[in-house]
Amino acid sequence: MPELLQLGLAIAAAGVMSGLLAGLFGIGGGAVMVPVLYQTFIYLGIDEAVRMHLAVGSSIAVIVPTSIRSFTAHRARGAVDMDLLRSWVIAVPLGAIAAALAASVISGGALRGIFAVVAAIFGLRLLLGGTAWRLGNDLPGNPARTIVGGSVGFISALLGIGGGIPTNAFMTLFGRSIRQAVATSSGVGVLMSVPALFGLAWAGWGAAGLPDYSVGFISLPVVAILIPISVAVAPLGVRLAHRLPHRALEIAFGAFQIVVAARFAVSLL
Repeated sequence: MPELLQLGLAIAAAGVMSGLLAGLFGIGGGAVMVPVLYQTFIYLGIDEAVRMHLAVGSSIAVIVPTSIRSFTAHRARGAVDMDLLRSWVIAVPLGAIAAALAASVISGGALRGIFAVVAAIFGLRLLLGGTAWRLGNDLPGNPARTIVGGSVGFISALLGIGGGIPTNAFMTLFGRSIRQAVATSSGVGVLMSVPALFGLAWAGWGAAGLPDYSVGFISLPVVAILIPISVAVAPLGVRLAHRLPHRALEIAFGAFQIVVAARFAVSLL
């Protein structure tokens, strides 16, 4: 019982952090949930072959409501780039569906490695800052924008993150403020997470080694604990995002990604 209590508290803490980060960085909280859930599934003795996939799928299930909650709060403040979201309304979901299909054939170790590399690259970009990282003064048009949207959906769904990491990088590289990038990322999380949820449920249906009460690569008990906590906390993160200085937000987001990258790199040793 003490161990189960500690496990429950760890999952609840992940829910608090996911909601806070969903509002603060527009990332859906997956960068916190995935490593925490991975450790949780180790403790529960879940088969290594499906452990990372289950962490990603469960994270995506929580990102659906937290992204919606974060998006509505940011949109109410007028901070979301709705033109970009409208241009990605097809590309991002298609990328998410492709990722769900790919997840059924990619190993857990490969998923962890990809997660670490992506987080490290974007974390360094924000920590270093400076105009040398800028590729242009405005977002590119099609077909480049559509290709980026599909890539954002694919990467985000594959890694169980809310879309904030690649979306923030893309927008800030082309002259948009981190504040607008954060707000828009919450909308990308909505576009990505809904199709990814159904795709990962289908991709993991009947997979060997899944625990009881799983729907494909989604653990229903874990999701039931995380969703109400993360949704309740998300508005707090939104308020913080609109109060922090521009550079402070960049540094905080970059440092967070480096920590996540290091955590998964260690897990591969």
